[in-house]
Amino acid sequence: MLLSELDNKESGVIVKVKGRGAFRRRITEMGFVKGQTVIVIKDAPLKDPVEYLIMGYKVSLRRSEADLIEVITPKEALNHTTPKYNGTTFEDILKDTAKEKSRIINVALVGNPNSGKTSLFNQASGSSEHVGNYSGVTVEAKIAKFKHNGYTIHLVDLPGTYSISAYSPEELYVRKHIIENMPDIVINVLDATNLKRNLFLTTQLIDMDIKVIAALNMYDDLIKNNIKFNFKEIGHLLGIPFVPTIAAKGTGITDLFNKVIEVYEDQETIVRHIHINYGFNVEKSISIIQQNIKKNKSLTDNISSRFLAIKLLERDQEAINNITGTISNTNIKEIVYKEIANIEGIYKDSSETIIADARYGFISGALKETYVEKTDTERRNISDIIDNFTTNKFFGFPVFMIFLGLMFYTTFTLGAYPKEWIENGVKLLAKIAESMIPTGDLKNLIIDGIIGGVGGVIVFLPNILILFLFISFLEDTGYMARVAFIMDKLMHKIGLHGKSFIPMIMGFGCAVPAIMSTRTIENRGDRLLTMLITPFMSCSARLPVYVLIISAFFPSKAAIMLFSIYILGIILAVFFALIFKKTLFRKIEAPFVMELPPYRLPTFRSTVKHMWNKASQYLRKMGGVIMISSIIIWALGYYPRNSESSQKYQAAISGKQKAIQINDHRNTLGITNLKSDIEQLKSGINADQIRQSYLGRLGAFLEPVLSPLGFDWKMGISLFTGIVGKEIVVSSMSIIYQEGDNTDEHAKGLIYKLQNEKYLTGEKSGQKVFTSLVAINFMVFILIYFPCIAVIASIRKESDKWKWAFFTVFYTTAFAWLASFIIYQVGYRILLI
Repeated sequence: MLLSELDNKESGVIVKVKGRGAFRRRITEMGFVKGQTVIVIKDAPLKDPVEYLIMGYKVSLRRSEADLIEVITPKEALNHTTPKYNGTTFEDILKDTAKEKSRIINVALVGNPNSGKTSLFNQASGSSEHVGNYSGVTVEAKIAKFKHNGYTIHLVDLPGTYSISAYSPEELYVRKHIIENMPDIVINVLDATNLKRNLFLTTQLIDMDIKVIAALNMYDDLIKNNIKFNFKEIGHLLGIPFVPTIAAKGTGITDLFNKVIEVYEDQETIVRHIHINYGFNVEKSISIIQQNIKKNKSLTDNISSRFLAIKLLERDQEAINNITGTISNTNIKEIVYKEIANIEGIYKDSSETIIADARYGFISGALKETYVEKTDTERRNISDIIDNFTTNKFFGFPVFMIFLGLMFYTTFTLGAYPKEWIENGVKLLAKIAESMIPTGDLKNLIIDGIIGGVGGVIVFLPNILILFLFISFLEDTGYMARVAFIMDKLMHKIGLHGKSFIPMIMGFGCAVPAIMSTRTIENRGDRLLTMLITPFMSCSARLPVYVLIISAFFPSKAAIMLFSIYILGIILAVFFALIFKKTLFRKIEAPFVMELPPYRLPTFRSTVKHMWNKASQYLRKMGGVIMISSIIIWALGYYPRNSESSQKYQAAISGKQKAIQINDHRNTLGITNLKSDIEQLKSGINADQIRQSYLGRLGAFLEPVLSPLGFDWKMGISLFTGIVGKEIVVSSMSIIYQEGDNTDEHAKGLIYKLQNEKYLTGEKSGQKVFTSLVAINFMVFILIYFPCIAVIASIRKESDKWKWAFFTVFYTTAFAWLASFIIYQVGYRILLI
């Protein structure tokens, strides 16, 4: 607990002292160090400050200062007591427990996008967060806990950011985390091949006056590039230890966390706080602002007065917010504006630019003493060679289209083999259940509801894995950033920039993380617009539906059909972006600034880990929402039981069976016809039962709305259940079309049922329900209509308004109906001509 939470006369042993700089030095000099017992004497009349007894001296601290000291109370120590403490005094127990708790180190990972920060997080913690070679993969802090040399490390992977200004959501998030959570150590992950840019963030961390360790990541690339870098020397210059690492291979991770422990325990001698010199005039202004900030001590408990002064000179809005409401607020603001005017008058440039130039000057000076690159005019960077093709104005688009075509072709054709194996396994499981479970409701639930529903979806796991393999390759190699680059001109035409294309491509995997990744887009209007069009990207949940329909009706043109439906999604996204940009988001477009990271070949281990991570999510979904949904759909389709109708059918079947028995077996044709009649009667029982069920009544309610699109009531139910998740469309079809209701006929599977399903009543009686036109229309509707509930929830969370979530539901579903109506009505009339 915190020292400020102790009551009068209560005592505790100090576990950890947070804070930084002068504050930390002051209270440690007063005796507030690990292992010391502190007793609360009394509160001041206004409850602040509080008087404490420590080392025989009475000391008063403000509550805001006491908030920065962690203690353990006797009560907490007793809860930690174990048999090993038998025979020891309570004071020993208390101090040992405090020592144990003090061996918990809070570490934050901070670094530029593409610096290998998340790879390092995965290697250190054994986690399986996805690693992407483009900006914005880490859109939230990821947390892990692990043991290292007797210490417990609480590791936080913060979003990738180029600085800690209040410009983008990532920058503000990282800065707030460091200031408010005060990690014991910040590991600044650096791309060793791009030090000048990466060290800019390091200079800002130095200004914050916190404990920093630099992880010199991708150190092998630095050596391959024939570069000599004296990282020990630059560590001495900056007061920050540098540890070489190769996160993708796990090299140097142990050394890095050994160094974390050394710095935490104050055993690393080179750690010290330095001041980056911003020049005489800027330093003078910083000093003047600092003096006024220090008059309000509560401002500097959590944040360095120098860092705050520099940020105020940079016109940083978050820094201005920090001083707003303080006693000297107006006075400080007047001083800041006066000093900004003074600096800009001298240098004839903006104060932000002046300070940024000084940072880069400091970096250049440090690198000049420690960094030596052996130039080779004949050597060409491999990334530049590849970019000559991938970003070329003539070859860029064809290369991208070829890659997409290959992705969809492989997804369909290569995935067909393991899909068939899993399908056979599901059928075998259904046969075993058929033979072992006695006839009744439970048998129907297990075979038709669980095995039929979940099994109908799980067979598409190989296709989804292959799709994720390709998307992972796009991300990990750095090609994703090139796709954004070549799409930039087209995206500008619709009022966005290439950076918005990244969430759209990510939407091929899942729209939820894709919408979350829009946080990397600085302009709010662009961010909202990207959220609204991202659901048009065909996510992996839609893939089972596409594969099912294409396998049934377009097997000879599978890759082309799959490619076309994905491209249609992109075209629709562009179409609506144009409309929304001219109506809802009529603002000046943001400039396109995006890094093109060097190409990197992902390791086999990282690719397999990524695939397994996605596969495990998919499998968990099978055992969770899809299984529950399948059971609910089965129950709605199974109840209420219509015994009177069933008895009529059973009587007719019995009559046919008796006719077969009394036949002299010479009339083979007659027996065949009788058996065919029996099968039709059995199908009639199933069809009549499901139409009379709750699900059938829902289908009848939806049918008038969907029949103009060429959809029957069964398709209507499948689409309705798809609002939970598009995979459930296939699960619903498996149940509704009774794929698993007996062993011989249904060995042909759901595809056979779809191909041969016919209308039993009405003007279309005897006609096939699914035609090529209806199949295409069904896929188009699946592409466009209501994104799943999780996507809607994500839009609500990221936009912070329900209206955008509801708007997405309305406009996608309305347009899906309109588009499908036009396709079917026009296509139907053309086919009749």
